[in-house]
Formats: sequence, C-alpha cells, structure tokens
Amino acid sequence: MPACGALRPVGKAVALRLAEGGWQAAGQTIALVLTGRRPAPLHEVAAACSAKPTCAAVLVVPADVSREGDVLSLFGALTHEYGRLDVLFNNAGINLKTTPIDEMRTHEWRKVIDTNVHGAFLVAQHAYRLMKVQSPQGGRIINNGSISASTPRPGSAAYTASKHAVTGLTKSIALDGRSCSIACGQIDYGNVVSGMSQQGADGMRKMPQADGSMQPEPLMDAKDAADAVFYMASLPLSANVLQMTVMATNMPLVGRG
Repeated sequence: MPACGALRPVGKAVALRLAEGGWQAAGQTIALVLTGRRPAPLHEVAAACSAKPTCAAVLVVPADVSREGDVLSLFGALTHEYGRLDVLFNNAGINLKTTPIDEMRTHEWRKVIDTNVHGAFLVAQHAYRLMKVQSPQGGRIINNGSISASTPRPGSAAYTASKHAVTGLTKSIALDGRSCSIACGQIDYGNVVSGMSQQGADGMRKMPQADGSMQPEPLMDAKDAADAVFYMASLPLSANVLQMTVMATNMPLVGRG
C-alpha cells in the first residue's frame, strides 16, 4: 500500500492515480494512507479514491509532518491498520512569497525548513524503518523536490535551500537503502498547477525572472505530474529513477540565466 500527502492538487492527483491501480504486483489490492494538516480536504480526496473500483481501502490520518509526534502517530496508525508500506510519496512542502534574503524573517525561514526538510526527513525516516523490517522487505520512497534546487527564482532563499537539502536526503537514502531493498528517488516539477502556482484563464501565470521582471509562463496539469509519480512507483525495486524533471514544455527553464 502507498502513503502520500494529499491536500494540494499534486498530492490529490497522485492519490487518485495510485488508487486506479496498475502500479502494484498483479492480484494485490490497493490501500491508501492520506495525510495532511486539514482533515476536511483529506476526507474529500479519500472519498474520490474510494470510488475507484480498484481501491480497497483508504485511511485518513491528519498530521503536521514538521511535528515528530504527529509523524509517530501517522506511522502508528498506518502500521496498525495495514502492517506494511510499499510506496511513500513524500509530498509536503510550503513556500514564501518572493522575499529578498535581507528582508526574510527568521521565523519565515524556519517555517519553510521545518516543513520541507525536517518534515521530509521525519516521514522518510519512519518509512525507511518500516520498510526495513517488514516482510517482504523493502519499498519505495519518492521525494518531491523542485527544479528550484538547481535553478532558483529571485527571492527564494528558503525554498531553494530546502530543496537542495531534499536532493541530498534522496541520494543518501538511495545509497543506504541498497542493502534492504529500499529504493529512493526524487521528482522535480517545473510549473505544475498547484497551491503554489495557480493557473490563470490563459493557462499561464506571471512569475519572477532573473532580470527582476514578471513574465507569463506556461503551467503543466497536476494529472501529468501524477503520471510521473505513477511511473516511478510502477518500477520493480531492482530499478530506480533517482531524479526526474517534469516540466511544462515551454517554460523558460532550459537556457535560463
């Protein structure tokens, strides 16, 4: 069974895509665990997933992944209900509005780091512990990174630094997990429609550029983002996508700078 953060459009799309089946071994039933800070939207996603004929069960566990106690409760509920974890989509993440580093407040920096780095670490750590001891051993961890880690936008010091850290976390888990059949990869999205990047009527959104201007950029659909996670999840544990970039085709990433 897989677990994923499912509040924002990407998380919801991934949950629905996994609930449709086809990624797991033939004959296996599908059970999902959905987590996030707000219960009401989680239950809405759970209802949509449960409507899929291939999805046998959905467990909703509200949690703030930056809080270790919440993560302990999440994995306690998961283990009690299902006893194992096959795929984790480590999706929780927040950003700030464009803020030059000299104007960024310490509590703003800490909020981003606590969710994007500390939260990602806690969830991955508990997933790793369970995957290591379950039988059959192993599983897959998919971290949500960002193209911002390598190609940042102006005024994004906290977010960019946090996603650099996620890349390091991904590579370290991928290395450590070899001995216990735990595969870890990362997906870096570029301009996907999400809570951080809302689509305008023309399918574009104005985004900050290196020259200080705001220019419209195309966005990709959350369903396409989910298909990429589905592909990663569908691989056997003997194969792994270490890092994948999925972006709106015409966004000005290649050649930026």
